[in-house]
Parts: sequence; structure tokens; C-alpha cells
Amino acid sequence: MKKMLLFAAFCCGILSTYADNPMIDGSSYFLPKTALRFTLLVEKTTYKPGEFSQYAERYLKKPVPNEEQKTYRILSIKMTPCGIADTTKIFKANIDTKHNISSIYKNDNGVLLAVNDRPNAVAAEAPFKAAPKPARRNPYDYLSQEILSAGNKSKMAELTAEEIYDIRDSRSQITKGQAENMPTDGQQMRLMLNNLNTQEAALVSLFNGTEDIDTLETIVNYVPEKPVERELLFRFSKYYGCVDKEDLSGSPYYIDIYDEHNVPSNSATVGKGEKNKNDSGIWVNLPGKMTVNLYQGEKLLDSYETYSAQFGRTEPLMGELFSKKMETKVRLSPVTGNVESINTELKK
Repeated sequence: MKKMLLFAAFCCGILSTYADNPMIDGSSYFLPKTALRFTLLVEKTTYKPGEFSQYAERYLKKPVPNEEQKTYRILSIKMTPCGIADTTKIFKANIDTKHNISSIYKNDNGVLLAVNDRPNAVAAEAPFKAAPKPARRNPYDYLSQEILSAGNKSKMAELTAEEIYDIRDSRSQITKGQAENMPTDGQQMRLMLNNLNTQEAALVSLFNGTEDIDTLETIVNYVPEKPVERELLFRFSKYYGCVDKEDLSGSPYYIDIYDEHNVPSNSATVGKGEKNKNDSGIWVNLPGKMTVNLYQGEKLLDSYETYSAQFGRTEPLMGELFSKKMETKVRLSPVTGNVESINTELKK
């Protein structure tokens, strides 16, 4: 699983993996390959036994674990396509006196983003930040002097249990209207009941223990190379979270990749078998549609449709677009390498 997680930074072009590649110079570039980023929102629950956990069954009639436990569960899974450099698709723009190519823009991995135009700004994904947890009450703040001065832990547990039952009895009398000092109005009653509930929860935690719940983000990346059926994507364990694919303690999550053989054409490219007059060296991807299915065991969790550079084809833009008579600006998708926008006008 470590390999999957380390790949997360690479997936969306954060690392300058190809910045020093000797194949890449000022006019050379890669086209992208489409990767799939699965973002898992995971809830981690950490149970810690209370100081009196060994007496819980005796005094509160409820057995509880005496050892710390951690459990994990997946809250949600989101799939996002992203682009990585395809080192099999390296091209060189013809920046010379025959072509009107004044600038090309690439990301840190050398993937072409725009020609003669600044690329669209891509907002950086905000780092995951878990919600703050409320402060937990210290149960010792609610222990009486008699309990604190007890000679041993067993006696402390016994007196604490008696205090818990007294709190429950007081709450019952208030709700039945039988307490000696009844609240004068509804607001005072709610305040008294809340105080009793807080005291009880703090004292009970000495027996039942505490649970800390944290929300974590885990990234699993996958690069489709061909259609697959039920390929193991990752494993997830209730007790360890994401684990190695070989670790059978985790439940399997599978992926299907279907090539829909749907590749939209582009009138600005030179089709297969056609002659590209005055070749500019600017190539683009025509991505194909694919369907992605995600399974937990035999259960279909979700199905996604997206376009992928791998299931399409690569064609050059018409050389005439970058002749000295034209002013052409092109922006490409960093995920698929497809043309996002193209603006042309005759030079005056």
C-alpha cells in the first residue's frame, strides 16, 4: 500500500519528475496519460479502556474491553481523473521562421498545457483538514473527596458506581417532578439535566473507556492501460485500514475498466493518412470514453464515466494553424491532452 500512497503526489503533477529529463528542452513536451485518483474518507475509532474497566461488569453490569482497540471504516470514496506525463508521447514544437509559435507552456512534468497562450489556472486542491474535536471532560473533576481518598482502586470504583446511580436517581426524580428542589422553569430544568448528564458521562468513562474518532484521507491511484475486469485495486481492513494487496486481512476492492470505443473527432487535427502540410510539431490527444466500475467484493459501489488519453488516439494539429499568416492560441486539458480551446485570426 505504501507504493499507492507515494504515487498520490505524482498523480496530479506535483513532483517535477521530468524537469531534468535530457529529452525535454525548451520546445519539447509530453502529452498526458490519464490516471484515476480514488480519495477515501476513512473514519478511525480509537478505544481506550477506562481506569476502572476491570470493574465495569461487577458494578455497572456491562463487560468492556480491557485493551486499546483501533477500528477503521470507509465513509466515502470519490474518483477524480488526473494527468501524468506519458513518456511514450514526446514531441517537439517547430519554433522557427516558418511557424508562428512564440511560446509553449508546460507543467512541472513537461506536459504541454498551451501554445501561444497562458494555460487556464488550475486551483490547487485544498489539503484535507479534519474537523476539530470537542474537548473531553476530565472525570477526576467530578470525583468527590471521599472517592479520591479511598484506599484502593476497587473501593474507588465502588464509590464511583454509587455516585453514578445517585445521579441517575436524581435525574429520574426531576423528570418525574418528584425532586425535593424542582427547577422553577423549563430552562432551569434543561440546565440541571445537562449538568447531570455531563457528570454521568464523565464518571461512566472511567468504566466504559473512551472513543476518539478521527477522519483520515487516504489516496489510491490507478493508471488504466487496457480494459480489465475485477482487477484488485486495494484492500481495506476493519482493524488496520488500507493494507497491502497481499494482506488477506483486508477486504478486496476491485475495479473494472471498459473501453467504450467512443472517440470524438476534432476538425483542427490532421486525420490518419492525411498529409500535414507545414507541420508545426504540435500534437494533441483525442481521448476516448471509458466506464469505471468499483466493487467491494461482489457489491457494485459506484460507476463512473470519463475520458482517457489511453483509449483514444494522438493526432497533430494542422500546420496551417501556425503559419506566419495566422495567430493561433491553443489550450489543452492537463488530464487528457485534448484541445480545450483554440482561437485563430488572420494577421493584419
